Amino acid sequence: MQRRQFLLAASSSSALGALPAFAAAPTLRAAARDAWLYGLPLIEMAGARAETLKATAPNTLRRGRELTTLAAQFVTTPNNDTLYARAWVDLAEGPVTVTLPASGTRYLSVALMDMYSNNFAVLGTRTTGPDGGVFTLVGPGDRAAAGPSVVRSPTRWVWLLARTLVDGAPDLAAANAVQDALHLRGPACPVPAASAGRNAPWAEYFAAVHALMRENPPPATDLAWLRAFAPLGLLPPGPFDPSRFTADEAAQIEAGVADAKGGLRSARAGRVADGWSYPKATLGAFGQDYVYRAQVAVGGLAALPPEEAMYLRAVTPQGSPLFDGAVGHRLHFPAGSLPPVDSFWSLTMYEATPEGQFFFTPNPIDRYAIGDRTPGLVRGADGSLDVWLTREDPGEGRRANWLPAPAAKRFSVILRAYLPQPELLTGAYRMPALRPITAG
Repeated sequence: MQRRQFLLAASSSSALGALPAFAAAPTLRAAARDAWLYGLPLIEMAGARAETLKATAPNTLRRGRELTTLAAQFVTTPNNDTLYARAWVDLAEGPVTVTLPASGTRYLSVALMDMYSNNFAVLGTRTTGPDGGVFTLVGPGDRAAAGPSVVRSPTRWVWLLARTLVDGAPDLAAANAVQDALHLRGPACPVPAASAGRNAPWAEYFAAVHALMRENPPPATDLAWLRAFAPLGLLPPGPFDPSRFTADEAAQIEAGVADAKGGLRSARAGRVADGWSYPKATLGAFGQDYVYRAQVAVGGLAALPPEEAMYLRAVTPQGSPLFDGAVGHRLHFPAGSLPPVDSFWSLTMYEATPEGQFFFTPNPIDRYAIGDRTPGLVRGADGSLDVWLTREDPGEGRRANWLPAPAAKRFSVILRAYLPQPELLTGAYRMPALRPITAG
């Protein structure tokens, strides 16, 4: 199976199940459902923007000096492999300059996301090379000269999220030195007002979506979907007026929002093979895959495209990403069958929130991930590798390869493979399934 065939198969395996196609019936209920899904990435991005701008100004880079830990999580499904540096860039007042350091063999990526959560560019190891460079980020209406160092954003606001690989605690100082050479320079801009969250009442939610679309107009290629919002009167430039709806119409809107939330939780995202859900081809650059985009906004905001990183989520035989933490599990890699990557791989443990988000879980050894750079891993005599996912210490012979599970909650695990090799992208490589640990 060729890469395009595999990824297209992954794309076609997901649908919103019980929700009808948006174009079938542009009723008020359907309009509310579709508009809620469409606007969710804007809401989640605005929430991330507000959180960052509590401590810094727009067009200012904020560098994390330590790996993300339980106390320092700021986005769902964080990793414990790279240092983060982040900034919210406002291009309303003119271009912003991004300077990438020379990173050599160290993995570095600088993801640039528009307000609809699409990675419109990823600078760094894979794309611009190990030698760094200076790039000019311009807004959608800027008339700056084109060229290989000019990056045009589809929206006024941009989330810049840089990842710098750390190869264990002894490497932290060197990684910080690379990160210190990452610079961002641009004009001073005011901090925008905070926006409503995903659980706000429908009138507040849609007013926030309307304001965010005015600030960051959607692309023309979304027009077919946007026309389904007509009964809501949501589209810019006209004002959104929730007071014009009768009580019966408001109930229809509430029902549509409930449809969207219920369908979002039940929908499958990606192709499942051998107990793992593989990302869709549209991950991180979603195009018109609005349902998947909404799912990722809640469960994996800021995910990179597959060419940059593959995110594989383990699933139960019933297809759920949530495992019973009371049951121990084993992940067995036969000799010579570790994930094929050109950078690194890691397996991260999360506890799940009721809203479908995932965060590090407290544990007695402060280990949140295990991977190809974890010191002290013990291999079998045949070269195989076992990872033990349990609540309790698995014992002397297994402790070095222990990935602790949540003490009480259900867990989810994600395999990250940075700079995946072709066999992982095409589907020729398959991860082994998690197996319950049986007594004896």
